[in-house]
Amino acid sequence: MSTEEGSAHFTAPAIGAIKKNLGLRKNGKQWKESKTPQRLRAIGVPKTGWQKREQERQQRVAMKEREREMTEERKEAIRERVRRIKERAEEKAEKERYAKLSEKMHRKRVERLKRREKRNKLLKER
Repeated sequence: MSTEEGSAHFTAPAIGAIKKNLGLRKNGKQWKESKTPQRLRAIGVPKTGWQKREQERQQRVAMKEREREMTEERKEAIRERVRRIKERAEEKAEKERYAKLSEKMHRKRVERLKRREKRNKLLKER
C-alpha cells in the first residue's frame, strides 16, 4: 500500500516557482519576467532608526545655520571695509577743499568755517 501512486506522496514546488497568474501582460512581453518592487533592506541598505535620522537632520540644520552666520559675518566685514574707505575718501576731499579755501582766505576764517560746518553736520545727523 505504500507503493500506491497518487496517494499522499505530494512534493511541494519551490517557493520561487509559484507564480500568481496575473493574466496577459499589456506590453505583450509574456516571456519577460515581471519585476518586483525594490526592497532596500534586502540589498543591504541598513535600517536607520528615527532618533538617528532626527539627530542627523538636527546636525544638518545646525551646520546650515553656522554657514549662514559665517557668510553674514563675511558680508558685514566687507560692508565695514567699504564704509571705512568711503569715510576716508570724504575726509580727504574735505581736506582738499579746506586747503583750496585757505589759499584764498585767512587761516582763522577757514577754521571758523570748519567749526560752523561741523556744528551743522552734527545737527543734521540728529
